Order: sequence, then C-alpha cells, then structure tokens
Amino acid sequence: MMAEQLNKRSSKKGIALYLSLPVLSWAIYDAANTIFSSNINTIFFPLYLQEMVGSDEMRNQLASTFISYANAVASLLLVIFSPLFGVMMDRTGKKKKYIILFTLFAVGCTAGMGISASSHFSTMILSMPLSLFLVILLFVLAKFFYHSSLVFYDNSISDLGTKEQIPVISGFGVAVGYLGTLIGLVVYLFVEDGKFHQAFLPTALLFFLFSLPLFFFMQETQAEKRNSFSLISGYKDICETFRQIKTYREIFLFMIAYFFLNDAIATTVAMMAVYAKAVVGFNTDQFILLYLVSTVSSIIGSFLFGHIAKYKGSYLSVKYVGVLLIMALVIATFAFSESLFWIAGSMFGVALGSMWVTTRAYIVEITPDEKRGQFFGLFAFSGKVSSVIGPFLYGTVTLLFADLGALASRLALGSLIVLTIIGLYVHSLIRE
Repeated sequence: MMAEQLNKRSSKKGIALYLSLPVLSWAIYDAANTIFSSNINTIFFPLYLQEMVGSDEMRNQLASTFISYANAVASLLLVIFSPLFGVMMDRTGKKKKYIILFTLFAVGCTAGMGISASSHFSTMILSMPLSLFLVILLFVLAKFFYHSSLVFYDNSISDLGTKEQIPVISGFGVAVGYLGTLIGLVVYLFVEDGKFHQAFLPTALLFFLFSLPLFFFMQETQAEKRNSFSLISGYKDICETFRQIKTYREIFLFMIAYFFLNDAIATTVAMMAVYAKAVVGFNTDQFILLYLVSTVSSIIGSFLFGHIAKYKGSYLSVKYVGVLLIMALVIATFAFSESLFWIAGSMFGVALGSMWVTTRAYIVEITPDEKRGQFFGLFAFSGKVSSVIGPFLYGTVTLLFADLGALASRLALGSLIVLTIIGLYVHSLIRE
C-alpha cells in the first residue's frame, strides 16, 4: 500500500506536483504556522513586551531578557517531550491527529493572550500586573503547542513524494509559508499606535483558518500495524537509539551541527524586532517594512535552495546556507547605519527560509524509514535544546552588560556568529 501511494505521487512533476491536494494543503499549513511564528514570536509579542516594560535603554535590555527567557522556557518543554513525539509517530503511525490537536491548543492560547492583554486586573504577581503575567504564560504554552505540531508536520513530508521530490516540495512549502508572513502582517493595519496586543486575537483566527485545508485534506501513508505506545517504552526506545550511536554516526553528527545552526537562527528570529528598534533605531513602521523585505527574500531563497538541494545535494546546500547566515550576522552586528541593516535583513531572510528547506530534506535523506519519526523527534529535541540555550545566552549577555546600552545587544548578536561557525565545522565532519 505504501509503495503504491508513493508511486502515484512520483509520477507528478512541477506545477502538477505542487497543486496536488495533499501537497497544496500541506504547504498552506506552513503558511498557517508562519502567521503565528511571525506575528507572535517575531513581531507583536516582543513589541508588546517592550511597550509594557521598556522606557529607556536599560529597560529595553531588560525587555530583551524577558523575551529571551520566555522563549527559553517554551523550548525547555519541547526538550522534554519532542523525542517522545517521534517515538509516538513510529509506534502509532499517526501524524494528522496530533497536528490538529496541538494546532487547536496553540490557537486557543494565542486567543487567550489577546483576551488577557485587553483585561485590567488590579492584582500583581511576581512584581508585574496579572494581565502581563498571563500573556507571558500563554505565550509560553502557545509556542510549546505550535512547535509540538511541527514535529509531526515536518515528518509528514515523507508521505508526499519520493526522496528526489522532497527537496522541491520542502522548498515549495517554505515559500508558501512565507506568504503567510505577508498575510499575517495585514493585521498590523488594524493595530492602534502602541497597542500591539490587538494583533493577538486576529492572529489566532488566521492561524485557525489557514490550518483547515490540512485538517480536511492531508493524507497519511497507510502504515503497517504498529506497537502500542507508552511513556516508559518511548524513553526506552530513545535510549536504545542512543546506544546505537555508532550505527547512526552521520545522523548524530548532523544533529549536533543542526543544534548550533538552529541556535543562531531561532535566537535571531526571536530577538529581531527588539534589536532593530533598540540598537539600529528603527521605528515600528520601518521594522515592519524590513520584515516584509526579508520575507520576500525568504520566499525567493526557499524556491532557489529547494532546487539547489535537488541538484547539488542537501549536504552541500546546508553548508551554503550556513556561510550566508554568518555573513548576515556579521553585517547586522556591525551595522552602524540603517542601510547596512537592510542588507543584513535581506540576507538573513534568504538564510532563514533556506535553512528549513535544506535541513528538512537532509533529515529525510539520511534517516531510515522505520526510525524516521523518532529521528525527527530527536532533531526537534536538538533544535529545542538550542532554542533554550540560544535565547538564554542572548538574554544573559544583555542582562550582564545592560549598563552598556545598545552595545550589550551587539555583543549578544555577535555570540551567534561563533555558534554558526561551530555548526559548520561539525557539519564538515560528516562523510557525504
């Protein structure tokens, strides 16, 4: 049954492949989760916190610390659960069920952020208004559920085509995903000056609406009967895989490389808005325009690197993207003029979209079918550990050097260059 389904899909090429209902609905979900990621994680939640906490250079750095630590806590939850999600997929063969479940939870928490931010409580908790505390708590939960859905979603690409088709399908999905960024930014037109929390509820609605095609039309490859799953047996499977580390040497090396590369990417995405405003001096309108430009760059880069990965191989493509990321971070760290930061933002946009395209395709390429779910879970684990350490490192640097003002953020961003270089070095150790 599995072979028949893949054979049917392998005959489709170009536009016919992209417009097939399973691939198109899968790609539209990339737009749905990108709406959440860009609107909440990158733009409006950081701007909301900066508005609530920051009023001078010192408090702006403290807002950066708040944002960094909130992202780190959300990622810590993923560290605990994402490896188990991978085992669940291999044991049960189910992906769609959990994508839907976690998406609905993420949508609900995002809507809750909007309701809480609009509420007025006299109660204080941890020296902050209750409404602010609830928004931060719901952000942590929303981000956890959002990333949980992605563990299942990323692995579902293997149901859509052959290994030769997967790089271009991945590129198409990421490109459509970044169209979600453009759609999500429409919300900004209805946000009153300084009231960034007004973006939370509309974002939840858009996230839900663009998820519906996948809910109804996603197809899972029919798998053989699987074993039952339990928490204890799940961790036993993971331990057994780690005991076989020599057998899967190349996979584990790439997992380490991915750790450092994702660290730089995820932290930059989380801190981009605050860095642009507090360090470079962008106002909100300028940042939104920069984000639009970087999004267009991401769309172009996704399509381009989908084809580069197909013809040059995913291994080399990951290396090309890492070099591009270093160049973007160097320019952003030393950007003392707005024009340089525009260049850095555009280059980072290409690197951001391309990193998801190339790494996702490479994971499918190097992992065995029977353990692919588990390895996707472990890669999510690697990514989320880095997403804890990256924001924690960035936040700690800005906290320790807060009295230096904007220089603290430049030092924090510069630390990400070192992480990217380490990631590229480990990647070079893999035997192609």
